[in-house]
Amino acid sequence: PPVMLVELLFQAACVSLFLSGGQGRVYPARKKPASFAVERRRVGPHVCFQGSGSGCCPGWMLSPGSGKCTLPLCSFGCGGGSCIAPNLCVCPDGEQGITCPEPPGTCGEYGCDLSCNHGGCQEVARVCPIGFSMAETANGIRCTDIDECQSVACEGTCVNTEGGFTCECGAGRELSADRHSCRDMDECQATPCQHYCENSVGSYRCSCRPGYHLHGNRHSCV
Repeated sequence: PPVMLVELLFQAACVSLFLSGGQGRVYPARKKPASFAVERRRVGPHVCFQGSGSGCCPGWMLSPGSGKCTLPLCSFGCGGGSCIAPNLCVCPDGEQGITCPEPPGTCGEYGCDLSCNHGGCQEVARVCPIGFSMAETANGIRCTDIDECQSVACEGTCVNTEGGFTCECGAGRELSADRHSCRDMDECQATPCQHYCENSVGSYRCSCRPGYHLHGNRHSCV
């Protein structure tokens, strides 16, 4: 009898274990993860949105070759490097970061503009007109007028203009050919006197022939 009792207890334990195991397999809550895992394996990696656009997770896009979400995106660009993961670039010097510095170009620190005509396009240096300096601001690059009067020496008065400057001389003087110095103006060349004109520094004086005297207007002879 003791042997039969042990066998009955063992059989009861087996039946109980079988029933509990069988009931565990029919719970729907335990089937969902297995089904979702199969679905993810079937669609491919980096898929987050089923039936919505490409379905790719943020930072990934469809690879043209396979049509799967295996191509990483680098929002800031990698320049001469390559994108190896979302917003992670490997640069030509081996460094890694969210972007790679652009190699120095032939157009200088302000970059290039594209000049196009019927023969094609070429990159030209981005410069400002003569008399202007280039400055970077929060709204981009702008050209500002240079005040040449801060460095140019005028014999008379320096007047700054947009893109240049002019030197001005006082009354009775005119600008020389070098556009900086002043010389005496020969007012007599404009024949301001009726008879005779004598030029002087910064002025002139009229006189008359014998038998005439100078009018009160200092130009005519009476």
